[in-house]
Amino acid sequence: MRNILILQIVGIFFACSAFAGIQDFILANETGVDIAELYISPVAKANWGEDVLAVDTLPPGDECHIKFSREETADFWDLMIVDQEGTSLEWPELHLSAISKVTLTIENGTPIATYE
Repeated sequence: MRNILILQIVGIFFACSAFAGIQDFILANETGVDIAELYISPVAKANWGEDVLAVDTLPPGDECHIKFSREETADFWDLMIVDQEGTSLEWPELHLSAISKVTLTIENGTPIATYE
């Protein structure tokens, strides 16, 4: 009986761990600018939180793994970058729980995100 209880507890732990980091993704920078900061917020929230960029600067053509942990369980998130000159751009309503890689581009001044 005790072994069954221990197995159930271990199973619950691993099941919960499987959901941790469900919004984590690979960020590919094809914007043409160096990304100095990255902020992610649930859609329509005013609070961007902390910079979650995993490197000091992400140059064009490079990519990095983004891990972030927020208490919100939203599926859709807004993403904002800040370049080295302090200019910010936003990509709204990304379904991060269903995305493994986001490629950011800027076409004719418009932020475009493609994803896998």
